[in-house]
Amino acid sequence: MAKFRSRRQTGLPFVMGVLNVTPDSFSDGGDFIDQEAAVARGLEMLANGADVIDVGGESTRPGASPVTDKEEMRRVLPVIKALRERTAARISIDTFKPVVARAAVDAGADIWNDVMALRADGAVETAAELGVPVIMMHMSGTPQTMQANPQYDDVVSEVCDFLTERADIAMAKGVSADSIWLDPGIGFGKSLDHNLALMHDLDQVIGLGYPVLFGASRKRFIAAIDDGAAEMERLGGSLAAALRAAAVGAAMVRVHDVRMTVQALKVQAAIRKGRA
Repeated sequence: MAKFRSRRQTGLPFVMGVLNVTPDSFSDGGDFIDQEAAVARGLEMLANGADVIDVGGESTRPGASPVTDKEEMRRVLPVIKALRERTAARISIDTFKPVVARAAVDAGADIWNDVMALRADGAVETAAELGVPVIMMHMSGTPQTMQANPQYDDVVSEVCDFLTERADIAMAKGVSADSIWLDPGIGFGKSLDHNLALMHDLDQVIGLGYPVLFGASRKRFIAAIDDGAAEMERLGGSLAAALRAAAVGAAMVRVHDVRMTVQALKVQAAIRKGRA
């Protein structure tokens, strides 16, 4: 998995395609709850240039209701198994629950994307046992509480301190440094100004020394800047954020609109080089 950590020499970050197998995710909830539709969507994103398909069975949008382990696994495991039968591409499981992560890896997932940064009981130990790359994200509070007036003295330094601490804890419990990725958690317990500060100073997160996943696709901060743009009207803002992340060295961007993101990243890289 070493080459998965970064491919900045090409000028292009990896692209992670979002596949929510849920009825209530903020953008595509309900669109891919059917297994066949979900698998078709995953394969479509791979054909459009995605490097990773991120399968999630529990919404983490603001105010989302939790689901049981059993229900989450019922949603994601058949999709992961079916995708693994059809492709050798990387599949990640978007969950904070160790039991779901373990079952997903057994089903064919090879990355654990954890919005709780391995804070659930037994999560660090499970990550060490599984040995797969693990993405640890910053979130203030829980999905039910995170947007209830989030407060920071210095959001960039506090996010960096949190992520550094979580990485140190993970390594102390046996997680390989080469397996650790970080995510500043745009939109997770942050106001508009907090999100903008993190995007402006994203190089500080990248400077922590771990590959960084950046996810801002279709998020509400875009509507706050562009006067209420609906979820399906946020492609421009999503691309702007992804290009910013790529420009300062993010190793991967997590997006809904794979084809347009890949195109934008290729054009940006060609402009930077001055040739195709």
